Formats: sequence, structure tokens, C-alpha cells
Amino acid sequence: MNNINFKAIVEGLLFAAGDEGLSIRQLKSVLELDKETVHCVIDELKYDYEHGDRGIMLVEAKGIYHLATKPEHTHYFQKLMDSPQASKLSQAALETLAIIAYNQPITRTEIEDIRGVKSDRPLQTLLSRALIEEVGRKEGIGRPIMFGTSVEFLTYFGLRSIEELPPLPENITDTDVSEEADLFFNKFENE
Repeated sequence: MNNINFKAIVEGLLFAAGDEGLSIRQLKSVLELDKETVHCVIDELKYDYEHGDRGIMLVEAKGIYHLATKPEHTHYFQKLMDSPQASKLSQAALETLAIIAYNQPITRTEIEDIRGVKSDRPLQTLLSRALIEEVGRKEGIGRPIMFGTSVEFLTYFGLRSIEELPPLPENITDTDVSEEADLFFNKFENE
């Protein structure tokens, strides 16, 4: 047990946990260590980040520990976000995203039936940006993949849950769903 580098393990665990972070209790359970030892490991790791020439830091909020980027590097993160890779979604991708958001879980074929055109490329764009994810397979011939929105989708659009999407008017057609949803998503894309 003396050869185990708990700081490295905690760092890896915090990285893997991402935005959700980890509590002392979770770390204690995973590492099978007592509370005081986990606090010691956290303190040492925090010291390393504060006193080293590092691009990330260890932060604690409401008892949850996270790895975060340093605020003094914000300018560079903004440049990354403004790069062509982080460009706005195309109209086809926004339309596909709206269809998925309001009709999930939904298959590629069902999306194409609503849009009236192939949707492979918009789906790939949305998957690569992690705005949608595979949520299972539909029963039936070929067991097609079903898509739904992801946690990143909620974060991107500032929603706590999918129920916060604006309601669509009653007696609405599939085309109207796309048009109404496009208005909502375009509002965020243009900000």
C-alpha cells in the first residue's frame, strides 16, 4: 500500500468525474482510506497545483472537489471557443437537434421522415459536439439506434431539464415542431 500514489489516483478520479466532481465521502469509499487521509491527499494535491506552474487548479464548492482551469488563462480559452471548430451549428444541425429534443428518443429514420432529407451529417456534428447521445436501440427489424439529448445539451442551452424547453403549440405538425424549435435554438446560437 505504501507504493500507491494516492495523489495521482485522486487527480485521475477528479479528471474522470469531470463537472460532477467528487466528495470526500466518494473518494474515501473508492480509495478505501479514512477521512483524514483523504483530506491529507487532497491538501497535498491542492498545494501542488497552487505552487506548480500548472494550467489547472483544484477547487472545492459545497463539499465537492473539481479540477478547473485557471482564471488567468481565460483569454486563451475564449480564443479556443471562438475558433472555427467551435463555430455555430448549421441550420441542418439546429433543425435536427430540435427534432431530437422534442421527440426523443428518436431514430435517424424518424428524424429523416420529419426533415424530409438525409440527416447523417447533422447527426455526426451533434454527436461530435456531445449535444446528443445514443440512448438505446429500438425494438424491431435492425434494432436502429435511438438518439436523445445529453447533459451537455442542457448545459449549452442553460436548461436544468428537458422539461424546461418551451412548450410547442397544440395541434402542431412535424414541420411546425422544427420551425418553432429552430426559433428557440437560434436565439442561443446568435448570442
